Amino acid sequence: MSERQPGTTTVPVEGDRRGLLRSSIIVSAMTMLSRVLGLVRDVVFARVIGADAFADAFFVAFKIPNFLRRLFAEGAFAQAFVPVLAEYREKGGAAAVRELTDRVAGALGSVLILLTVVAVAGAPVITAVFAPGFWGDGEKFQAASDMIRITFPYLLFISLTGFAGGILNSFDRFAVPAFSPVWLNLCLIGAALVATPWFERPAYALAWGVFAAGVIQWLFHLPFLAAIGQMPRPTLDWQHAGVRKILRLMAPAIFGVSVSQINLLLDTVIASFLPTGSVSWLYYSDRLAELPLGVFAIAAATVILPSLSRQHASASVEIFNQTLHWALRFVVVIAVPASVALLVIAEPVLVALFFNGDEMGHREIAMSAWSLRAYAIGIVAFMLIKILAPGFYARQDTRTPVRIGIIAMVANMIMNLIFVVPLHFYLGLGHVGLALATSLAAFVNAGLLYRGLRREGVLHYRLRVQPALAWRRFLACIGIANLAMTLVLFAGLARWDWFVLDVAGRAGAILTLSTAGFVAYCVVLWLCGIRPRHFRQSATAAGGR
Repeated sequence: MSERQPGTTTVPVEGDRRGLLRSSIIVSAMTMLSRVLGLVRDVVFARVIGADAFADAFFVAFKIPNFLRRLFAEGAFAQAFVPVLAEYREKGGAAAVRELTDRVAGALGSVLILLTVVAVAGAPVITAVFAPGFWGDGEKFQAASDMIRITFPYLLFISLTGFAGGILNSFDRFAVPAFSPVWLNLCLIGAALVATPWFERPAYALAWGVFAAGVIQWLFHLPFLAAIGQMPRPTLDWQHAGVRKILRLMAPAIFGVSVSQINLLLDTVIASFLPTGSVSWLYYSDRLAELPLGVFAIAAATVILPSLSRQHASASVEIFNQTLHWALRFVVVIAVPASVALLVIAEPVLVALFFNGDEMGHREIAMSAWSLRAYAIGIVAFMLIKILAPGFYARQDTRTPVRIGIIAMVANMIMNLIFVVPLHFYLGLGHVGLALATSLAAFVNAGLLYRGLRREGVLHYRLRVQPALAWRRFLACIGIANLAMTLVLFAGLARWDWFVLDVAGRAGAILTLSTAGFVAYCVVLWLCGIRPRHFRQSATAAGGR
């Protein structure tokens, strides 16, 4: 990003917009690689540990540090740390940045070490809290406690990894943090395929794989920190102004993370009362709906948060607005076709990936397809949340997204009751009600975030733009392009009997169909005058009706 004087509102140079697009593509590619390896990892898990008692124990032991990671790594901590670091870079200079990172490293590291020691010593207590149902099975309870002692230090290393990634992202080094999750999947796949013969119970090999992944991810970042002169030297100083500010900003963000976990817990509780298979149907469909979210929206959000933070710190209100609009267009051009495509070809996609005629037969595919369609409705909203929320975090406002998240959570709970009961009793599709409530609550969340940014004047339309990207014309083009894609997809659906094809045939057919739809979508956008360069030129600076 080019340097600007505080208070200026000049249109960003072409390199700024191109840099954001290039960085988003890099993060998207790395995230896609991680997601693909994650899918391979799940397939390997199913073959190596299946779904026995030790598998249950491992998943609990793996889930606990992953849950806490949302507080100490990419969740509440990152949302507080990155904007403060950007402010210090903008106003304090290199010495102030080093002082901040040294003291944050000391504070974060000391808390994590203490928490890890307590958790390892009190592993049975943690097992009792997170998996009280294991009490009735002594072997399973003991296995979970033993594996928690192995996996919990992962929280220490992955949180330090998140801290290092936040620094690198703030210095526009996005590739390394984006690649980091790949190491987790590689370590777990390697542990499953190579290390399991060394253990009487294969699940223990996976637990050590988690531990190794944390160490490797942390070490992977250190040379890159050293290369930019930002290797922290941990210093314990709780009175430092930057540390206190980060803690103050983290408090509501931690509450927000807890709120979302309560929501997920409620969904799981309700699903447990539904027919057998409901939880699995939701899992398979959610995995597919999460793919475009993880690859594109989270990538864009990761890239724009440091930029927005710097722009806010330098009082570049207009540039802040332009960056938000750029991200919104980037997401819309991806989210709408992803949503429409999954609505149309939900069943063929599930057949191609999971159908085996046994555990995943015709009924399981059909039920998963219904919940996938329900999740697909919300893809646009899920992605918009990932873009709009950083508009608040970058301005060091963590309370407003939490307040809005609570409203959305309550709406989700109410809609769960409205949709699940009638869909369950009249159609046997109660699990679809859960997915539909989640999607509609996401629209509530995104709508309130959008309204909040509009009211605060940091998201407006008073800018000159390329005609092709004026919002009204842009959305009209998106609509026409999606209509063309839908017609192509429906035409292609009738060409194959998806359940009769073998594995290779299903893979080839779904690839052919998806490619045809994608080409139709891109061709229509091209005919409408929308070009890739529009997403990187300074003249496209957002806005316009």
